[in-house]
Amino acid sequence: MFGRKPKEENKFIELLMRQAAKTEDGIKLLLMLIERPDEDSIQQLRAVEQEADEIRRIIIDELHNTFITPIDREDIFNLSLYIDDMIDYGLTTLEEMVLLKVNADHHLRQMIALVVQEAEELHLATQRLTNNQRVAGDHARRTKKLENEVDHLYRMAVAELFSNATDIKLLPALFNRREVYRHVSNMSDRADTAANVFGMVVMKLS
Repeated sequence: MFGRKPKEENKFIELLMRQAAKTEDGIKLLLMLIERPDEDSIQQLRAVEQEADEIRRIIIDELHNTFITPIDREDIFNLSLYIDDMIDYGLTTLEEMVLLKVNADHHLRQMIALVVQEAEELHLATQRLTNNQRVAGDHARRTKKLENEVDHLYRMAVAELFSNATDIKLLPALFNRREVYRHVSNMSDRADTAANVFGMVVMKLS
């Protein structure tokens, strides 16, 4: 089906692939930068986030200028939106680590490592949309499975955090760390939502 689409229509799939690849790069960079969160690391990640934002702007502009699209316009818009939200939450995570003086711990590393895998799966899903829609659906389902793992780790991390709250003076630091955990959880939630959109796209194309 996609093979017979004009090149100007396939540009949306190519743009989504570029955006997903840039987001994957950003989340991988985040996993490295949490080890030494500072203003320089924020600028590094912000540069990637801005490049991803520019791709999204192009997608939106092309939607305004194109009558026929390879998949529903709403699906293109939403895929781009939720993938963009992922890297936005990645940047917010790093910014709050610096602002709230939260260092990396094993929970944070584990959760972000799983989000890296989610970003990889979403990138693969975009690559398979043209010729292998069912395979794209498989990657979307793997993303959702990974989100369940992140959600479980998030609950375990928060439970462990407050089970060790023996001194009221430590509560501000505990709440700050939970806030950072929450941003990573939100980042994973957006990957899950993007995976849901992929599922809808695959169903429509099948």
